[in-house]
Amino acid sequence: MRYALCSAVLSASIALPAVVHSAPVVVDLTHPIPTFQPSESDPMQPDLAMPWLDSVAIPSFGPQTVLSMAQFPTSDGHFDLGVMVIAEHHGTHMDTSAHYVNDADTMEPGGTPPEQRKLIHQLEAADLIGPVVLIDISGRVQTELDKNGGRPNPDPAVTDFSNDGANVVTKDDIDAVAEQLSDGSWLVLNLGWSDFFFQGTDFAKDPYINGWNHPGMNKAAVDRLIELEDEKGFRIRGIVADNIGIDSGESGIGVDDKWTDSFHAHVRGLQRGWLFVENAANLGQLAGAEPGSCTLMVGAPRHVRGTGGPSRVMAMCGS
Repeated sequence: MRYALCSAVLSASIALPAVVHSAPVVVDLTHPIPTFQPSESDPMQPDLAMPWLDSVAIPSFGPQTVLSMAQFPTSDGHFDLGVMVIAEHHGTHMDTSAHYVNDADTMEPGGTPPEQRKLIHQLEAADLIGPVVLIDISGRVQTELDKNGGRPNPDPAVTDFSNDGANVVTKDDIDAVAEQLSDGSWLVLNLGWSDFFFQGTDFAKDPYINGWNHPGMNKAAVDRLIELEDEKGFRIRGIVADNIGIDSGESGIGVDDKWTDSFHAHVRGLQRGWLFVENAANLGQLAGAEPGSCTLMVGAPRHVRGTGGPSRVMAMCGS
């Protein structure tokens, strides 16, 4: 684009050098949500033997999505109309702070009481947008996977994504981006894990879950992020990750089969008003962008009483 500066004082026209502004690049960070026809015995349940198009079941805490199709006829054709039965926390989705409920004995210092945490219909548009601060550990993750032919293994002795190892997001990773963080930042964690998202229907054995041996934030990283917020007086908007739950698998599952001390990032961060976007896709495409040049946008639903919802998530990078 060429600009000219006219100076009335000098009565002359001064041509400035050409300035080229590249168009912003929009990156879709969303997995498609597979859908299935309803079961004959229960229309609220999916028939996994009857997928729509090329749908493949995805790892999820909730059921797979049911899509029932109907037709609205006109003189010249018809309109297809679908009705979906879908879990709030399914596929690429957002968690609101109201997703976590606890009592006064376990309140986070400086946290928000459960009754004051925002439901999804209470989020403002400004809550769904903000600058991206990227942490990219995908290289470390891939190096670890290469020890097993590029595939995850539930045994940490084969592929190690434990909290004490270097293949998760650590306190040092948080410190490395500390100067980029500010009010309203979205911390985006590129783990390189989304390649395993469409793998199978058995949640416990799925490579994406990997027996709860998968990368994410370890407890020290979460704690350091909270320390920085308190030290510098800011609050991030939220965290995005290409895994099932922001935390590392070890932090996610807890210490026993009762989920004791589980989901450390959720327990601490949601009380502070953080939002989470889980099961994101294509985060590696942000790695080549200039730091500070990307803005995250979360297209969240606005259903009353919702604690989250499947979302279309995008980043706009460049000037």
